[in-house]
Amino acid sequence: MEGGFKGGEAYQKYFLPGAYLTTYYSLDSGPAPKAEVLKFSLEFLHKTFGPGGLMGDMLIDIGSGPTIYQVLAACSSFLDITLSDFSDCNRQELGKWLKQEPGAFDWSPVVKYACELEGDSGRWMEKEEKLRAAVKRVIKCDVNLDTPLAPASLPLADCVLTLLAIECACCSLDTYHAALHNLASLLKGGGGHLVTMATLGLSSYVVGKYEFSYLTLEREELEQAVLDAGFDIQELLQAPKLYSVSLAPNTGICFIVARKRPEP
Repeated sequence: MEGGFKGGEAYQKYFLPGAYLTTYYSLDSGPAPKAEVLKFSLEFLHKTFGPGGLMGDMLIDIGSGPTIYQVLAACSSFLDITLSDFSDCNRQELGKWLKQEPGAFDWSPVVKYACELEGDSGRWMEKEEKLRAAVKRVIKCDVNLDTPLAPASLPLADCVLTLLAIECACCSLDTYHAALHNLASLLKGGGGHLVTMATLGLSSYVVGKYEFSYLTLEREELEQAVLDAGFDIQELLQAPKLYSVSLAPNTGICFIVARKRPEP
């Protein structure tokens, strides 16, 4: 791939869901930086969506990629979950798992860990079925559009979740600010929540033999972008760098839970 920012066209042409999943989402390969990131994410999501956490009718996951780990905790708290991604191949990969088709990625080690956090790892098969029932649709999204889910039309959501996603679609801090404004438009005012996670100090990451762009952010820039998009930050958690330097050199990971302000 040539140099410069690699946006949606590069993902459509070069991104391989299978390589991405085996590189970053295998828990059964022993201790590794990628496993620590995944466990840390699952723990944060359990805290966010577990007992006493966020709940509601509708949750929209923006930039799901080919993954389902990010909605494991939320499927017990939201009745209607939307998965979305720009890439056709990622949406196809999600469909394979939801329909239990041959060749779908084996998420069972991850689901078991999520269930362990909930106090019963033995109910992982029940958890998978609960998630499949909660996911009502898998649709295309583009965070650079004023209406990111167009042409789909959905009610305003109680929660928008986006982990390690919109930074891949934004070529500058200005476009990142605009993307967060676009996501805010999907939420109910004065009560809708944004839950996001970003890798700090990262400019690119490797999948297979290809390198993909990632908007380099510092924590202060991420915080300010969320505030400017009309949110009040309720929780911010920063973890030290966890990803492998060879795959995704970074300075840390930042999780934010924010509430959309009421319309003036």
